[in-house]
Order: sequence, then C-alpha cells, then structure tokens
Amino acid sequence: MQSAISALLEMGPLPGSDDASPDTLQKFQVLLTEIHQPITDEEALQLTKLLGPDDCFGLAWALVHIIETAPGWPLKEVISALNEEWRSILNDRAR
Repeated sequence: MQSAISALLEMGPLPGSDDASPDTLQKFQVLLTEIHQPITDEEALQLTKLLGPDDCFGLAWALVHIIETAPGWPLKEVISALNEEWRSILNDRAR
C-alpha cells in the first residue's frame, strides 16, 4: 500500500466542512496529491473508508476521482458498505 494512503488511513475519515481545521484540510490535500494513480482495488477499498459526512470543501471529490482509478472499479461490495448518500453518488457515477 502506498505510504500516502497509509497516512490518510491513520488520519481517519474526512471531517465535515463545519468541523474541518485548515491544518487538517491541508494535510489531507497534500497526501491526496502524493497518491500515484491508478491505485489498486485494495487501496480503493481502504480509501472509501475516508469518505465523510459531506464533500469537505471538495476534498471528498478528489478522493472519489482517485478511487475510481482502481482497475476493478466499481467494486460493488465496497459501494454497498457506504452510507446512503455516498452509495447513491458512487452508483450513479458508475453507471
């Protein structure tokens, strides 16, 4: 697994826009830019765990675009495990 992805996983899910500190946002942004694409299916599975309650000032969309580079995407078992909003968004994008 890429070190940037491991570091993101250690940070946990993206915070909601109302709860995000500038420092946290910057850390997420830097790590997202360090991910080499395409990612593996396993990395995509792990990254979906980082989707938070909203789009977190667009960082969630950057994360979605990275997830979608996995060769086996869409991973139905991953999408079905997400909350309803993200499940709906990713299913729509997969179609």
